[in-house]
Amino acid sequence: MPEIQPFRGVRYDLGHVGSLSDVIAPPYDVINDELREELYKKHPCNVIRLILNREEPGDDEANNKYSRAARFYKNWKEEGALFTESDVAIYVYHQEYDVEGTHYCRRGFMCRIKADPFGKGMVYPHEQTMSGPKVDRLMLTTVCKANLSQTFGLYPDPENEIQDKLEAAVSDGTPTQATDHLGVVHKMWAVTDSSVIAEVVKLVGPKPMFIADGHHRYETACNYRQEIADRGELTDDHPANYVLMMCIAMDDPGLIVLPTHRLFGDERLQGLTADGLAEKLGDLFDITPAGDGPDVAEGVWEEIETKDDQGTLAFYTQADQKWSLVTITDAGREKLAEVAEDHHPEWQALGVSILHRLVHETLLGVTNPVKPGYVHLVQEVVDGVKTGDYPLAALVMPATVHHIKDLSLMGERMPPKSTYFFPKLISGLLFNSLEP
Repeated sequence: MPEIQPFRGVRYDLGHVGSLSDVIAPPYDVINDELREELYKKHPCNVIRLILNREEPGDDEANNKYSRAARFYKNWKEEGALFTESDVAIYVYHQEYDVEGTHYCRRGFMCRIKADPFGKGMVYPHEQTMSGPKVDRLMLTTVCKANLSQTFGLYPDPENEIQDKLEAAVSDGTPTQATDHLGVVHKMWAVTDSSVIAEVVKLVGPKPMFIADGHHRYETACNYRQEIADRGELTDDHPANYVLMMCIAMDDPGLIVLPTHRLFGDERLQGLTADGLAEKLGDLFDITPAGDGPDVAEGVWEEIETKDDQGTLAFYTQADQKWSLVTITDAGREKLAEVAEDHHPEWQALGVSILHRLVHETLLGVTNPVKPGYVHLVQEVVDGVKTGDYPLAALVMPATVHHIKDLSLMGERMPPKSTYFFPKLISGLLFNSLEP
C-alpha cells in the first residue's frame, strides 16, 4: 500500500520575502533560458536559484550550479527567508486556471509518500525516464538534502471522499496564495488536525498511486534513498524514505489532460505531400482531405475532438500545405499489432502509439527520429508550421487518466509526451527536508 505521512514543511517567510508570487517558479523541466533570466531578476530569493541554477564562467567540481543551489538553500534558512513549520501537516493545494474560456479549480493535497522503487509497492509509472535528468536531480537532492519540487500522483476516489474531508478541514482558513507567470492562482492551506490526518492516511492506504508527472523526481528519490542505505545511514524514520507528493483524485472535476501535438522537423520528411502520405499509409488508414493552409487547423481539431477516437489523427504536409484526416482501419490495427507485439493491445490503441510506432517509424520509415517539437495548443501548431521549419505536423488525442491507470497496472509505459496535465505544479510553495 502507498504509505503517506504528514510532515513539517519548509516554506518561505512572507514577512521576509514579500509576495509569494515573486519567489515561485514552474518545474525545472519547462523553464527555458529566457524565463530563467526573468525569474532570476524577479527576486533574489526566487526558487529558480535552487531548482535550475545557472552555469557560470569558471565553474568546476567544487563550485558549480549545484553547490550554489545548496548555499542559497542553507543561507535562506539561516537568514529567515525560509522557515520550518512547527507542526506536522498535510497541505491542501488548489490551482485555479482558465483553458479556452472555461474556469477550473484543480484540488489536491501534498504529503510525504514512501519512496518504493517501481514494482515493489503501489506507486506506478506510466512513462519512460531518461538517465540524464535523474543524474541531474540526484546531484541537486544530494547537496540540498531536500525535495524542492513535488511529484504529481493520481489515485482512484470516484466520490472524492478524501479531498472533501480535507476541504472541510480548511473551509474557514485563509490560504497562502500566489499567481504564476501564466496567471494560474495557487492556494495552499496546512491541515494540522491529527484526527483528520489519521483519517486521510487510512483512506489513502489501500489505493494505488499513479505518477502523472515527475517520474524523474520520483525515481531520483528512490535512488537517493538507496544511496543513504548504501552508506549504512538509512533508519526506519529517516526522511529519505519518503518523497514530496501532490495527490489528486482521478475524478477531480478540475483535472484535465491537454493534448501534445507534434511538429516533425526531420529532413527525411522534406517534400512529403498529402498524396505521398496517403500512398505510404495505404489501406491501413481511411484518409479524408481536411483543408488547405495552416489556419484551418482549429476546424480539423474540432472534428477529431468530436470523434473522440484515439485512432483518428490529422497530418499537415508542408510541401503542399494540406491537412489530411486519417483513421486507422482494421488492417492498420493488425499491422500495428505486428510491429508492436511487445506491447499490450491497450497500448497499441493509443493515438500516440499509432502515430509514432505505426505511422512515423514503420510507414514513413523514420527510424532513430529527430526529437519532434511538442506543443499543446492548436494555435501553437499553426504558428509552428507557418515558420516552414516542419515538413510534417500531427494533431493527436491525449491519453486519459484511465489509460494511465489501466496501462500502469499492466506494467506498460506510454510513449513520451502522451499526457500533459495543465497547469504544472508550482515550485516554491513547499519544500520537504531530507535531513534526519
